[in-house]
Amino acid sequence: MKNFSIITTLALLLATASFAVAEEAQGSLKYVEHSQMGNPAEVLNVKYHSPEALKAGEVRVGVLAAPINPSDLLQIAGKYGVDPVLPSIPGSEGVGRVLEVSPEVKHLAVGQMVLLASGSTWRDEIVAPAAGFLPLPDLGPVGPEVIEQLAMSAVNPLTALLMLNSFTDLEEGQWIVQSAANSAVGGYVIQLAKQRGIKTVNVVRREGLAEDLMAKGADVVLIDGPDLAAQIALATDNAPIALALDPVGGETFTRLADSLGYGGTLVTYGVLSGQPSSLNTGKIIFNDIRIRGFWLYKWYQSADMKTKQAAFGQVIPLVAQGILKANVDSRFTVDQIKQAVTRAAERGRNGKVLIVPNAL
Repeated sequence: MKNFSIITTLALLLATASFAVAEEAQGSLKYVEHSQMGNPAEVLNVKYHSPEALKAGEVRVGVLAAPINPSDLLQIAGKYGVDPVLPSIPGSEGVGRVLEVSPEVKHLAVGQMVLLASGSTWRDEIVAPAAGFLPLPDLGPVGPEVIEQLAMSAVNPLTALLMLNSFTDLEEGQWIVQSAANSAVGGYVIQLAKQRGIKTVNVVRREGLAEDLMAKGADVVLIDGPDLAAQIALATDNAPIALALDPVGGETFTRLADSLGYGGTLVTYGVLSGQPSSLNTGKIIFNDIRIRGFWLYKWYQSADMKTKQAAFGQVIPLVAQGILKANVDSRFTVDQIKQAVTRAAERGRNGKVLIVPNAL
């Protein structure tokens, strides 16, 4: 009986302690951090902190949703064009709601939705200078789907818009081709091109994706392979291809270059294959092919505020109205970050993985 009493007492003590820890964690704010570069599922950790008091010019924003982009994973792994300053809180974009403003802030109000423009978005809440948040127009009551779409509006739709507009003057009826067409950027390219009457050849690496892409407005969907240039010529009735967009690299990059018409432009914005590319120098010379690179990070650094506002002015209304959409694969909370980044790195997804810290 005495032993039973001791065991019972210890059990009660442990249960009480566990409850206290859980209660403390529940009352704390969570954020994701890494102190070294490496496999995101291994180096990311969930940390806790108490609410911070606002300083002059700061606002408190509750994070509603933040996507996991391929560039986020590459940066955590140390394979991106710029390394984070460690320790670092990842996350390149998202959407939130203003919870508190300091007296000096006049252009933001409690309850207003904002884009998270300064990064470090994988967390429950952000306290930062007001300049780090882009106010969204009054959209009226919006549901969770619109909020999630807005969370993805600062990177991929902007990338698609700028690549379509910056490198060549496309006219209605012209053809473009893109690889990784089932990616978020690819989906936005299809939708934006469709609005302008531009025809798209959409290259993917596996079967079963055509129906979704055609629903978005794709004209042609092809499976990548050694005969890709011939497939494109057949599908377009030998129409000249004015622009090619490639985030894959390797042999796909080479095939897209071979598919371009005279004076065509190939824009590379990623190396998903991890493989180097080769080019047919003769075709580059005799077809006057232009090779360009695009990195949104540099655009954010170099574009002035008027240019940025004009770009967002084109994208945000289309997203808010449901005209521009990206597929969502799954949703995770901050404390499920290891599962979230593991899922985001898996092949075969057909949509973005989101961090959803607070109820929408």
